[in-house]
Amino acid sequence: MANILIVDDEEAINELVKLNLKLVGHSSDQAYDGREALDMLMRNQYDLILLDVMLPYVSGFELMKKIKDTPVIFMTAKDRIEDKIQGLTSGAEDYIVKPFEILELIARINIVLRRTKVEDTVFRIDDVEMDREAKIVRYQSEIVDLTPQEYNLMEVLVMNQNLALSREKLLELAWGYEYEGDTRTVDVHVQKLRKKLGLEERIKTVYKVGYRLEV
Repeated sequence: MANILIVDDEEAINELVKLNLKLVGHSSDQAYDGREALDMLMRNQYDLILLDVMLPYVSGFELMKKIKDTPVIFMTAKDRIEDKIQGLTSGAEDYIVKPFEILELIARINIVLRRTKVEDTVFRIDDVEMDREAKIVRYQSEIVDLTPQEYNLMEVLVMNQNLALSREKLLELAWGYEYEGDTRTVDVHVQKLRKKLGLEERIKTVYKVGYRLEV
């Protein structure tokens, strides 16, 4: 997975992002102001930078001018269209406005890493191997015939491993915003994945919430 630098002077947000990056398998370093971030960039290599705009000493926009060849996602409370345009035209890959859902941030990170070819497209757990580039899932070295919807659900669980996802969120991510069916369809598809891939002990039911792929 990726090595990510988090640059945000709000300690609570910095810690929350670091915790959730760790849960989904990424490593990360933390900086709390622009000078500290510059120092860390001189000493270390990163696959991605999560960058606030309003930082002590050196702003995120100023810092962006000094970043070479490392993709950046701005995460900031500055929500004016002028700020978004400045952020994106400065060379950033994305711009997310606070407050944001951590699942949205993880999804945007995955998109950028996939685009920059940093993300590992092969996921392995127990006897299961998922090749997300080839869209193939194997169980005990044999290709498993998953329906498109079963595959979509499995991919969402993998991309958000160790995070508890509500049935409504799973419908949104794996079925799409336009889906208007019953949330019980999630339960049915989870049971099929558990059976087909031997993941009874890995896809956990989270009481009164939904499901989590435990890695």
